[in-house]
Amino acid sequence: MAVHAKMQAMVLDSPGMPLCLREIPLPVPGLNQILLQVHACGVCRTDLHIADGDLPNPKLPLILGHEIVGTVLAVGSQVTKFHPGDRVGVPWLGHTCGRCRYCLKGRENLCDYPGFTGYTRDGGFAEYTVADEKYTFPLPGSSSPIHAAPLLCAGLIGYRSYRMIGEDVEHLGIYGFGAAAHITTQVALYHGQKVYAFTAPGDLAAQKFALSLGAVWAGDSTSQPPALLDAAIIFAPVGSLIPAALAATAKGGVVVCGGIHMSLIPSFSYDILWGERVVRSVANLTRQDGEEFLALAPKVLIKTEVQPFPLEDANRALDLLRQGQIQGAAVLNIS
Repeated sequence: MAVHAKMQAMVLDSPGMPLCLREIPLPVPGLNQILLQVHACGVCRTDLHIADGDLPNPKLPLILGHEIVGTVLAVGSQVTKFHPGDRVGVPWLGHTCGRCRYCLKGRENLCDYPGFTGYTRDGGFAEYTVADEKYTFPLPGSSSPIHAAPLLCAGLIGYRSYRMIGEDVEHLGIYGFGAAAHITTQVALYHGQKVYAFTAPGDLAAQKFALSLGAVWAGDSTSQPPALLDAAIIFAPVGSLIPAALAATAKGGVVVCGGIHMSLIPSFSYDILWGERVVRSVANLTRQDGEEFLALAPKVLIKTEVQPFPLEDANRALDLLRQGQIQGAAVLNIS
């Protein structure tokens, strides 16, 4: 396909304002970058947090989007990993310094000087984008771009959260049954675990969806499951779910907070934490997480439930996500 000098992009000028459809210059890849034609880009809750101003200091103006599936069109002079025609995926983690104490210890997800796709650098709510080859994954296979896109964040952060629950987990609770949850459920079932799905009160559609995927129980987040949980993962950005999950978790269990933003956590009595229960957060991801998960996904035969939108309907996708009206994942179908 011929590459044009201009492209269409949905641009965030200021948090709290709708994205604007604009024609802007095509980005030019740097020495270690690749230029991609974007085929699909997932619409993540993190995009919503950036657009709403929950996450501070985004690059402005900004092109959101960090679940990118595209084809390489051109490469920088020092690129060796990819070639024109390769299909690739671009995740949230777009750069690390490689020098801070976290990077040197193999914990690049905690880098002191990171770069994030669709936050500190432009992302995939556009016809084209550039990405650092070192933070881009090959995406072999024949899955459609709109079904592959959610794997790049919902799948990856779900996988990292899942790894944090530890071993010997038979009963796993998942709070907030959206994009990450519906992928993580499939991974847990692949490993023989029982999944208990917690949704917003009254969200019968999400409960039905969870049961259709194989959850053994689904109910309101205010409910107690029929069995004590060995671990719980919270994907919903609701602080009050932490004490709720602790109260549903057995002694020695872990509650993992998988989101990048959460509302205030209310006070709770020590007895629901006592018994060597653990609360921990998940921050970003490492490239190793991506490699492991993308190798696992074909074995699990993960099927992503997607609701596609054209690029120019990105604001509508964000609105529906904000209202909790997306089943599975929202994805921009761009080319």
